[in-house]
Order: sequence, then C-alpha cells, then structure tokens
Amino acid sequence: MTRRAGQVLLALVVVVGALAGCAPADGGAATGRPGPDPVDTGRPGVGRSMPHELYTHCGIDGARIGSTYFEAEVPLSDGSGNPPEGWGNPVQPGTMTLTSETEAVFTDDAGHEVAFRARPGADTPERGCA
Repeated sequence: MTRRAGQVLLALVVVVGALAGCAPADGGAATGRPGPDPVDTGRPGVGRSMPHELYTHCGIDGARIGSTYFEAEVPLSDGSGNPPEGWGNPVQPGTMTLTSETEAVFTDDAGHEVAFRARPGADTPERGCA
C-alpha cells in the first residue's frame, strides 16, 4: 500500500468512526437509540438528583426544573408571603430529584422536604412575586 492510500484509508476510518458516534438529530426517536442524557438539558432524569436553589422569597409554591414549571403539593409560607421560619430567603440551596416525569422532591441539609407536581403546558410561574 502506498503512503497516500494509507492516508486516505486512515481518513475514512476517522470519518466513519466520528459519524457512528454522533447522536441522531431526532434524539433517537426514529431509530430507537437513546438520545442525549436528560441531565445535559438542565433537568435530571427520573430517579436522579441535581443541585437546586429553590426560590423562597414569597413562600414556597413552585419550582422550575429544566423547561417545566412545577407547583408545590402543599405551598409553604409564614402567612405574610415569606418563607416559613428556618428557610433561606430569597433562596434555599438543596437537591431536586425527579421521581417521575411529573413529580419531583426538593430536599436540603436542614431536613426540609417539599413535593412538587408538573404544571403541563405552563410557560411561566403560576404566581408572580415582587
């Protein structure tokens, strides 16, 4: 084999290898192959956790996870539009775990736990806060 033929063969092997490793543009829907990891989108996959700063300034009533808005199953406040005693303000650092496609749980080192449910079709928080 000539040196030039070897270079061409090497180039073909590199190109074919690179193409084989590319994720499909449709996320794998048409081929059945898995698409990108959901964590790459800023939203954990079901059963996985990620750090989350829960906005608490006007009480705890919602959270945005990736592009989905969730609402607290039981909203929490001090009765005056603030977070309950023992919560950070304006945020509480912790962990958000997606327990299903429509349910999530926030936990933190202080022992707080809040369950959330997705608001299908929502593209803004449910309540505004000043």
